[in-house]
Amino acid sequence: MSDTKPDSHPDSRLTVQFLEVPGELEGQRIDNFLMARLKGVPKSRVYRILRKGEVRVNKKRVKAEYRLVAGDVVRVPPIRMSEQAPAPVAGESLRREIENAILFDRDGLLIVNKPAGVAVHGGSGIKLGLIEILRQMYPQSPFLELVHRLDRDTSGAIMVARKRSVLLHVQKTLRSGGIDKHYQALTVGKWPRGRREVDAPLHKFTLKSGERMVRVDAQGKPSLTTFRVAERFKGATLVDATPVTGRTHQIRVHAQFVGCPLAGDPKYTSDEDNAQFRALGLKRLFLHSARVGCTLPDGERVSVEAPLPEDLAGVLERLRNQ
Repeated sequence: MSDTKPDSHPDSRLTVQFLEVPGELEGQRIDNFLMARLKGVPKSRVYRILRKGEVRVNKKRVKAEYRLVAGDVVRVPPIRMSEQAPAPVAGESLRREIENAILFDRDGLLIVNKPAGVAVHGGSGIKLGLIEILRQMYPQSPFLELVHRLDRDTSGAIMVARKRSVLLHVQKTLRSGGIDKHYQALTVGKWPRGRREVDAPLHKFTLKSGERMVRVDAQGKPSLTTFRVAERFKGATLVDATPVTGRTHQIRVHAQFVGCPLAGDPKYTSDEDNAQFRALGLKRLFLHSARVGCTLPDGERVSVEAPLPEDLAGVLERLRNQ
């Protein structure tokens, strides 16, 4: 429920808002609740109106760390948003593509077969990501958050929570290693026989150009990926990869570490190697999130597969026919 009323403010367009907290947001901190609804307002301003008591919950002052309860009524004072361009809106074709890519939508969990080239969220020059598109598609959902992430060029299954309780439960399971995440990847060259895992610490760093990179480094964070050969080709290997830990670019760097970088990878694979695969029709990174699985809060086990996209399947067919 939301209600507004005029306030004695020089700008008559500004109003007091009274927002009722839905069950999906129970447990969220009041500061995070406000920042999600006051787009364009600096964090310092949000904390100031909390400190000054201009924000009330059930007519009482609260601190920034207060956690909301379903049914709470939050008073949001008149506050001017920063002048900014309207938020970009997903076109009809993109919305339809994402709608057709939804693999699972039940019990507060959404699993989407993310197309390659779509970032998971906006920012850093990207105006519209998967989560922003989904929020436009589900305006009735007060809560939509990514459970985990995929690189922009990686396709496949990704989990999105439609309830805060589901987000917290699945992320807790993720940290304890209880989430199944399986990828299909095409590597350059012959994957070493008997090499079933890569246990090598990973360290993130930034180039002078600002590009984010990852390398194997003794000072990095512990990282473990298991690999299984699915099919061998002339000059390439299709592998099933399971990241036991969840580091940035983990599969890509671990594959490079054993001398078999991923085909089509612009960061970690040589231009010469990538050129060979471009001749086979590969126009992007060959890395696909093929299956994700988790346990829901009620104990039900969910496992969802995302079929290999046509562009990647076509590359495999051409390799088989060489």
